[in-house]
Amino acid sequence: MRKIVERWIKVIVENGITYVLGDDDIYYPDLQLPEGTNYNIGKFGHMRCEYLKEFKHGYYMELLLDGRLNEYLHEIDEACYEMRDRLVEKMKEKQGVTEQLKAENQMLWVGKMNNIIACAEEVVVMEVVYV
Repeated sequence: MRKIVERWIKVIVENGITYVLGDDDIYYPDLQLPEGTNYNIGKFGHMRCEYLKEFKHGYYMELLLDGRLNEYLHEIDEACYEMRDRLVEKMKEKQGVTEQLKAENQMLWVGKMNNIIACAEEVVVMEVVYV
């Protein structure tokens, strides 16, 4: 069922989908993200997106076409950062990296913290992003 919305046929509605006439005389679906789902995506969200595109393309397309991709990537990103922060705190405690060490030997503290953060991020990537 085709319904003409404007007299000059710049917009048509077919099967409940609105199509807009582009500059190249081709009709394109008028797709927009649902309101309230335009989140900023961080490092882990972008990594997950690339993984889905390459290895889980069907699931990626399902999320994209349903308008849930941005929200899904935001949730993954938030979960990854929370997991990383928890792991960093546990590793700091086990390795004795304290504020006292920071005050006494700043370079040693920085080196240990960089190592801890790198290890925590590697765990997060392997456990959450690439599954």
